[in-house]
Amino acid sequence: MNGPLNFPFSGERGDMSTYCENLFPESEIIASARARGIEYAITNTTPIAGALIKYLAQIIGASSVIEVGTGTGVSALYLLELANVTLTSIDGEMAGAKAAKVAIDELGVHPTRYRLITGSTKEVIGKLAENSYDIFIIRQTADNGGREYLIESLPHAFRSLRPGGLLILDGVLGGGKVADPTQRDDQSIARREALKAIKSDKRWIPLLLPLADGFLVATKGGSDQD
Repeated sequence: MNGPLNFPFSGERGDMSTYCENLFPESEIIASARARGIEYAITNTTPIAGALIKYLAQIIGASSVIEVGTGTGVSALYLLELANVTLTSIDGEMAGAKAAKVAIDELGVHPTRYRLITGSTKEVIGKLAENSYDIFIIRQTADNGGREYLIESLPHAFRSLRPGGLLILDGVLGGGKVADPTQRDDQSIARREALKAIKSDKRWIPLLLPLADGFLVATKGGSDQD
């Protein structure tokens, strides 16, 4: 058999991320919130991660969501577009929280549907009620970038989630740094350790996706006593 094999759909490949984002563009309100993040140098979830978070919340019928890492409200807007979602968002940055409130007000969300908490994320998540949330989202922020933070957060996330609830680690691959063993900074090490801990804990049912800056979703399976 001579000549190269011609597989279906082979050939030149376009930028799939850009194609997806252009096919389902962000609303003007989300785009404005993202622009504020760029202006203030505050990181937000990526468009594909934000869309996936909203999709997951919708398909499991989430009503109560908590996130660590408010940014300027991009992720909050994706979630609060769903009428049945109430959101608690925690961040140590006051500037981001103020910008997030502006964005949420632009969306016209009733104040009873969200709480923006500014303070030590480590302290706040340690006081959360048990079995109370459908989704628990963690992003590393300016006040929680230490090496132990993610590992120490996992028991709090498990305790706070309802059975069958979802843990999401948004940006967990650090845009590829975690996959590079030569990267030995504290955040990369912390993320690797958190991924290994979730993989070895049979109470979680995890899926790690190479989307955006890395996206892990894990379902709460067993109980704390298992």
